Amino acid sequence: MLGKTRIRAYVFLLLHGHCKYLTQANILPFISNTDKKNHEKPPDYLQMIPIEDLFEDIIVKTMRGRSVTEQQLAAKTGEPRDVLSRLCRGEFCDEGALPKVAKALGLDADALLVAASKAWYPRAVILEGLEQFNTPYRDMRVNSFLVFDPEAKVGACFDTGTDCSPMVKKAEQEGISVESIFLTHTHNDHIADLNRLKEKTGNPTVYSNRAEPWPSTTLFDEGDTFTIGSLQVETRTTSGHSCGGTTFVINGLQRPVAVVGDAIFAGSMGGGIVSFADAWENNLKKILTLPDETVICPGHGPMSSVREEKKHNPFFAGEFKQA
Repeated sequence: MLGKTRIRAYVFLLLHGHCKYLTQANILPFISNTDKKNHEKPPDYLQMIPIEDLFEDIIVKTMRGRSVTEQQLAAKTGEPRDVLSRLCRGEFCDEGALPKVAKALGLDADALLVAASKAWYPRAVILEGLEQFNTPYRDMRVNSFLVFDPEAKVGACFDTGTDCSPMVKKAEQEGISVESIFLTHTHNDHIADLNRLKEKTGNPTVYSNRAEPWPSTTLFDEGDTFTIGSLQVETRTTSGHSCGGTTFVINGLQRPVAVVGDAIFAGSMGGGIVSFADAWENNLKKILTLPDETVICPGHGPMSSVREEKKHNPFFAGEFKQA
C-alpha cells in the first residue's frame, strides 16, 4: 500500500516529465522518514536538485543589475513600497502587482508568475555520455559535469564542485579515462577541488579562458575547439557573471550539450557581477540561439534545455514570444 506522501511524489514526477525515471533515487527526497527507513539513501548527487533562483531572487537580481531602487520601482509600477518589499522577500502577496514589476524590470510577466507559483520544473535529462554532480558549498550547492564518449571511453570534467569524489568514482565505474578538465570560470565554488581532481585522474590538461586565466592551466580563446574522443567541443565566451565565463558546446552525443557555468540557470541567470548587460546579451545570443533540444548544464540547479528556457525563463521568454 502506497502512503500519501509517496503518491504525491509519483504524481509530481509524472507531471514534470520524469515518468521514465521513477527510481528509488528520484522518490527518496520526497517520501517521509517513516517510508525511508527500509530504503538505502542514494548519494547526494542523485537526489532531485532544487531550482536555483526563486521569483524573489529574479526580481532582486534584476533590480541590482539594472540599478533600479525600490523607490524607483514603486514609481514605475504605482505599487506601494510595502507590497514591493514583501515581493522582494519572497511573499507572493499580490498577483496583480507582479506583472507590473515584470514590465518595469524588462522581465516576462507570464514566466515570472509561473516562477512565483512554483509551477514549473525542467524535464529530466538522461543522456548517455553526460553525468551531473551536485555538491554542497556553504549554504548552497554547486554542479560539476562529466562528459564522455561512450564508445571510446574517454572523458572530460567540467568544473570540480567542492568534492570530486563522486565524479571520479563514476569515471572509474564506467571505465572512463579523463583526459582533460575544463573550467567554466574560476570562482571558488567551481574549482574548489581542482588539485585533488587532477591527482585522482592522472594529472590531465586543465583549460581556462585567456580572459580569466588560472595558474598552471592551458589557456584558450573564444572559438577554440577541442575533442573528447569523437565528441566536438566549441568554446563561447559568455562573460558578465565573470570576466571570462565560458560556455562549452558539445556535439556528438544524442543531444547537443552546453555546459554554461553561471551564465544561465533553469529559469534564471547568474548575477551580473562584472556586467549584467553583457551577461544578458551573451546568454541571449550565444546560448539561446543553440538548437532547442540542447541540454543546458548550469553551475547551480537542475539541467534544462534551450527550448524550456525560451519558454520559462523570465529574463528571456519575452524575446521569443510570437508578435
